[in-house]
Amino acid sequence: MIAIGCDHGAFELKLEIIKHLQNRGFEVKDMGCNDTNSCDYPIYAKAVADEVASGNAELGILVCGTGIGMSMAANKVEGIRAALCADCFSAQATREHNNANILCMGARTTGVGLALMIVDRFVDTPFSNDERHIRRINMYS
Repeated sequence: MIAIGCDHGAFELKLEIIKHLQNRGFEVKDMGCNDTNSCDYPIYAKAVADEVASGNAELGILVCGTGIGMSMAANKVEGIRAALCADCFSAQATREHNNANILCMGARTTGVGLALMIVDRFVDTPFSNDERHIRRINMYS
């Protein structure tokens, strides 16, 4: 299952991502927000991060205007490795090397077509389980 959340600035992108993932056969849990009314993004970042950290969701996706605030807020939750990605290579590399478990993107910086390609690369790429990457990840805390 993939947990997804957004703020008001990325509501439309979130809907596109949900539809795309469901069409690919993924179960998606929408953690909000639910419209374009102004809201506080840390609420939704924490909701998604808690779902992932607890094991209720395998991965998470967070979108806001730039993705920066969401990534900063999500990374406050223990066990979360949220990565802001604006290209497919970064999405693949962060899964392979960092075992990132939450993808963050900006709706105002990344078009829908590219965002969906980034999502695909993120969810389709497994962690390498390479000893050197595991060692480095363990140094995070």
